[in-house]
Amino acid sequence: QVQVVESGGGLVQAGGSLTLSCTVSGLTFDRTAMGWFRQAPGKEREGFSCINWNGVSKYYLDRMKGRFTISRNNAESTMYLQIASLRPEDTAMYYCVASQSSECGGKRYFPSNYPYWGQGTEVTVSS
Repeated sequence: QVQVVESGGGLVQAGGSLTLSCTVSGLTFDRTAMGWFRQAPGKEREGFSCINWNGVSKYYLDRMKGRFTISRNNAESTMYLQIASLRPEDTAMYYCVASQSSECGGKRYFPSNYPYWGQGTEVTVSS
């Protein structure tokens, strides 16, 4: 049974930072590419970051580069997302997702590439 569990969300003032965590069980974590999606109020869900099985390859949407840092610790079966300089528009439900592939493909932000999703962790940024 696969379990994907995010944590670390909360209320933070603009300009602050958060680190989200995602712990996975039921998968061979060190063979699995992982990613992050988010859904802001009133907007569509969007993928914005992916990390391959060993953390060597990391990807971000261009507009998120610089403030977002994805990483993983395979020994702990955990993926992380560091968000710096938070803005109100970062307010969203953040989802950890697990791929059945080891690499982030060219269509890395297609939701169908990720059969396993966490329940989401809410990030709220106040101005």
